Amino acid sequence: MDRLARSLLRLSTIVVLLFIYAPLALILVYAFNASGTSAWPPAGYTLRWVQDAIENTALRQALLTSIEAALGATVLALMLGTLAAIAVTRHRFFGRETISFVVILPISLPGIVTGMALSTSFATTGIPLGLFAIIVGHATFSIVLVFNNVAARLRRTAQSLEEASGDLGADSWQTFRYVTFPTIRTALLAGGLLAFALSFDEVIVTLFMAGGVKTLPIWIFESFRLARQVSLVNVVGLVAILLSVIPVLVASRLTQDSGGVTGARG
Repeated sequence: MDRLARSLLRLSTIVVLLFIYAPLALILVYAFNASGTSAWPPAGYTLRWVQDAIENTALRQALLTSIEAALGATVLALMLGTLAAIAVTRHRFFGRETISFVVILPISLPGIVTGMALSTSFATTGIPLGLFAIIVGHATFSIVLVFNNVAARLRRTAQSLEEASGDLGADSWQTFRYVTFPTIRTALLAGGLLAFALSFDEVIVTLFMAGGVKTLPIWIFESFRLARQVSLVNVVGLVAILLSVIPVLVASRLTQDSGGVTGARG
């Protein structure tokens, strides 16, 4: 019976993995399909579409815009997420648990609701939509990744180390630089990588905040929806997969034994 149960578990694991990763494997196959279509079986394999993607000016600009937005959102999330984590884990004050809930809430909200709310807020305040709006929009839900990782690390670190630093004459900045930061730096790196990956492939909030600016996910969405440049879309999809998977993989390694959180936006 135990042998049958193990066999069923192995089979179910294989089925689940195929269900998740078979569509991604098709993207890899079609990115090099000589026919330039998403037709099975492939007519052959070529690197022509990779060359076309490299030479596509609009595609290159969309990629650079996505990288700029992701880097900006990551920097903002690192600053605000770290400050919030230190405040919640190292200080006691009225409403502390409420603040934790409020910080985490944006990542659980539907993207379309977040996009509508942010777009309305920017229109009300007169701030133009564009790259800055995209960065702010992405940072609202990226903060939680940094917050969760840093807070988890701080909860596992004795506060007495920081208190001892203060007793020895160090001010708050020196204590953070020499005691707190070395403790949380891998958690910061993991949270930053996750924030970058999440921001890079975000499309729903970006559609509300772009204001004419075209990021890579928007380029893919428009080209795929209109059935234009299918071969290029497959190549770009492969690149987007790699740029999303690698940071998540590295972050997972960094937080494996540190109590960090590698959650993703639903």
